[in-house]
Amino acid sequence: MNIAFYTAAVGANAQQTRLDTIANNMANLQTDGYKAQSAIFSDLLYSNMKAQSPNDGDLTVGSGACAGRTNINFESGPLLITDGTFDYAIQGDGYFATYNMLDDQLSYTRNGNFHKAQMGENAFYLAAQNGNFVLDSNMELIPINSNDEDLDIGIFDFANKSGILLQGENRFLPVAQNGQPILQTDITLKRGYLEGSNVDLPYEMSKMIETERAYQLSLRMIKTSDEIEETINTMR
Repeated sequence: MNIAFYTAAVGANAQQTRLDTIANNMANLQTDGYKAQSAIFSDLLYSNMKAQSPNDGDLTVGSGACAGRTNINFESGPLLITDGTFDYAIQGDGYFATYNMLDDQLSYTRNGNFHKAQMGENAFYLAAQNGNFVLDSNMELIPINSNDEDLDIGIFDFANKSGILLQGENRFLPVAQNGQPILQTDITLKRGYLEGSNVDLPYEMSKMIETERAYQLSLRMIKTSDEIEETINTMR
């Protein structure tokens, strides 16, 4: 395959991935606790081309780049006043721990928009928007007896956040390299507040324009490479 055609094709695919990431960020501009993502590019294989003359050095030719993974921006978003009885915002680093009884899975979130969920006849517990139960500092369910009581809501963090998985519903799933969750005892928890999305709209708009132009140039390169191949075939 023509290397110019291949390089342009993988480049267009990488820019499409980057554009999808930007679009997802913009779609979550109003999502409480959302953390912006960015596409990270990696070089593909290089080829060494022998020089035509002994006096010239060998030429290294690349094969383009691909979007190998996404990075998560863990900076805190703005604090929004809601005065909600079960709205909480973490001021600093850390996550709320939530538990899904259906699949026995622990996940973590920055979205503190909680509510009172009934389990059994007269038992009420603190739950997240998706129905997962919020856990206290001992990784236990949090019972609610009255709306005015101070609840023991656990805040946890990880020594290494690299590689943590971002799932649907704004949940994070730790992997082995993140280590065990660490209880945070010196973090401020603000009741009646929610943490807003940390998406920077002007920044995302500028990156979207930049990505669209790069995508158009890749498509133009594909077209040019195809025309060159057509001309060569005609000459034969």
